[in-house]
Amino acid sequence: MTSSGLGNDALRDALREMVGKPFGSANVVYVPTASLAEPGDHGWFLADLNRVHGLGWREFDVLELNGLPQRLVLDRLRHADVIYVGGGSHYHLARSITGNDLAAGFLDALRGRVYVGFSAGSMMFSRNLTERSADVIGDTADLRVLGATTVQPPFGLFDWYLKPHLYSPDFPERDDAWADRIVERADFPIYFIDDETAVRVRGDEVDVVSEGRWRFHP
Repeated sequence: MTSSGLGNDALRDALREMVGKPFGSANVVYVPTASLAEPGDHGWFLADLNRVHGLGWREFDVLELNGLPQRLVLDRLRHADVIYVGGGSHYHLARSITGNDLAAGFLDALRGRVYVGFSAGSMMFSRNLTERSADVIGDTADLRVLGATTVQPPFGLFDWYLKPHLYSPDFPERDDAWADRIVERADFPIYFIDDETAVRVRGDEVDVVSEGRWRFHP
């Protein structure tokens, strides 16, 4: 689960190891759903899409979670070796998964496959992804812009919450003081990761792959 995609050798090598075969022998499906709720210039999205495509997959699929039959969405997820879920609005992504009744099938599709998250896509697995965490983190406005006051965690696998883009020039307010204020309010564990870092989960093992900086507060 990355902050800003596969932007360095350590992250790409970690993915290659988890896939267990060359990218040229593997299928990837790229899910852009979270990006569609974000306004403004989408150059960041195109850069990430092109970077992932440039790894040279056998097959590169793009799959939107809304508007397609559930069976078709799940079949396309199962066809992939790697499910790559892109960035944007984590609340829109979460509500797309739960609102389309995809959570159980999505989790089933992850068995025997590798999941890669970019920003919003990395935030789906915490059971603390709720309106309570929105208040703690300070992004309730991102929920209200969707016309919503509540959000359900789609998967709820981990107690810890992941917050991306620590120290990012694109989010200059996300410094140590910002993280400290969140930690003071939080009653759940949080990983803060920068754009050169990923949290890797393999079974019950959780570790960090990084060429940058990160913080964990239990």
